[in-house]
Amino acid sequence: MNGFTGPIKQVFKGAIKAFQTFPVSIACALAFAAVTIIRIQLDWPQQEPLNFLFNCLHWAFAVGALFSLAIITGAQSRFNDAKAFLISNLLGAGAAMLTFLLMYFFGGTDPAIEGSRYAMVSSLAAARAGAAIFVSFLAFIMLAGYPKEQSDFARSFFMTHKAFFIALLYGLVIMGGASGVAGAVQALLYRSMSGKVYMYIGTLTGFLAYTIFVGYFPDFRKGQIDEKREAAQKQPRFVEILFGYIMIPIVLTLTAVLLIWSGKTILSGMRAPFLRLSAIATAYSTGGIWLHIMLTHHESWPARLYRWIFPVAALVILAFEAWALVIQLQKYGLKITEYSFTLTWIVTVAAAVLLFLLKSKAHTVIALITCFTAVFSVLPVFGYHALPMTAQISRLEKLLISQGMLKGDKLVPSAAEPELSVRESITDAVIYIADSRDAKLPAWFDKDLRRYETFKERLGFEQTWPEPETIDQEGPGGYMGTSLYLKSSTVDIRGYQWAVSPQESYVKGNKELAVDGKRGAYKIYWDMNPPSGIPSLRIMLNEKVILEKDMNEYIDRITSRYPPGGEGSREADIEDMSFVLESPEVTVMLVFNNINININPREDIINYWMNLHSIYMKEKP
Repeated sequence: MNGFTGPIKQVFKGAIKAFQTFPVSIACALAFAAVTIIRIQLDWPQQEPLNFLFNCLHWAFAVGALFSLAIITGAQSRFNDAKAFLISNLLGAGAAMLTFLLMYFFGGTDPAIEGSRYAMVSSLAAARAGAAIFVSFLAFIMLAGYPKEQSDFARSFFMTHKAFFIALLYGLVIMGGASGVAGAVQALLYRSMSGKVYMYIGTLTGFLAYTIFVGYFPDFRKGQIDEKREAAQKQPRFVEILFGYIMIPIVLTLTAVLLIWSGKTILSGMRAPFLRLSAIATAYSTGGIWLHIMLTHHESWPARLYRWIFPVAALVILAFEAWALVIQLQKYGLKITEYSFTLTWIVTVAAAVLLFLLKSKAHTVIALITCFTAVFSVLPVFGYHALPMTAQISRLEKLLISQGMLKGDKLVPSAAEPELSVRESITDAVIYIADSRDAKLPAWFDKDLRRYETFKERLGFEQTWPEPETIDQEGPGGYMGTSLYLKSSTVDIRGYQWAVSPQESYVKGNKELAVDGKRGAYKIYWDMNPPSGIPSLRIMLNEKVILEKDMNEYIDRITSRYPPGGEGSREADIEDMSFVLESPEVTVMLVFNNINININPREDIINYWMNLHSIYMKEKP
């Protein structure tokens, strides 16, 4: 029995000890949980004015928890004296306070610009706080791998994973058990119990899981040899089997596939879509590096083979990914996707070279390069929000100047319609820039250019998008669709007797909409999700069906006028956004706010969404 309860007691003793070892980190986690509980307690009308404050506090306490975890570990493992411990804790608290002040005073959005009632944390501020958390976490792993006689980066890396999954397991068990008890109380004793109780349980469980995570780590104090460290760093037999005989064959098989693709690319050219390539390459390279670190101390022949093959194969594959990146940049310029992949490519190439040359000694250098890249990606001039936008503005300026459409700080409509590729590139750049939120735009650029009519009026030609085959780069199989929204205009409803809003039916399914007429009682059913997938209208008079029609005819009309393609939403007149139906008893006009037809040819899936604004109806004499 002691063999079963002993490890459990040890885990919870470690959680209690975490309050002494990492006081500021635990205090920040506790404050994070307290803010969460306050937010749960307040209903949204009460919480909305304080939402920005609460988000700033959440980010600040998250940064404080991870930063203090790292810096206290550094102070304990390098100095181990009361002064260093005090300073490290003060720095952790200072990091939380500084993060809050920066976010609260400089990290908010302007409600007038964003069209919101209150300020919100900007995506850039959140990204910078996220980068600080990520860097702090990697710093903790590096600092926990000291001294070299007892540990290294690979052992510390695995120990952190082990602590996380143990904390996760205990947290899930505690959450499940406590929620079960709460459910029993609600079902048997107090049926009016608020559902917020489960949120409170989840919050407190999350805090307890964090203390278990932190408490799992051994004593990092300089001069102390903690026997717990060796056990925490040791990989169990099932983990060795998982890595060595399951994950290695999977990754090596993927490596073979990617190498075959590389050879195919040499013979037939680059055909795969860039988004797919970048996702595969990112997953392969980051996952491959992660596994390489995990296998550092494995001596089995699969592990030795993998540690030799992966760096070489990764460099070959990444060379072809660079080719795809260059093609993408030439075609569309630098955007956030290309920017992110470029940084990932640089880090993974550097990691592959270092792993090939330095083996396990490369781990800390790779971690430092990763930290630098994370910080670089959120810098004012070179970050993800700035550099791609600068590149797209420069790209658009060159295109407009080449066509004589930009003179000084004034747009001039084109005298003659530019060639197709130029129209596509201008449209692509305009929409990307218009969708930006934090960028500083040139004086000549108007965000209303995103609107179909404004674009045509200011530039002299319609928005032009690549054909679906160009987008997919492999022929049929890419995304296609038609997306329309109703242009602001008046609707001629002379002669119609009733205007019926179907909004209630959206929420409650096929709920009938009732109208009392001279002929009797009408019941109207607007079915958004019939088995056929095509929205339909059914009208009954005195329990007899007098009109039943699906929207196939209307869809055919719309798609013939607006063929499915890769363009964004387009504005349409009332003539296109309305559909008139007749029966011997009534005439009905449907007016739509939005229409979205999404087509996935590769999987042969078509989805229809018709946001019906109003149903106008009149009885016939």
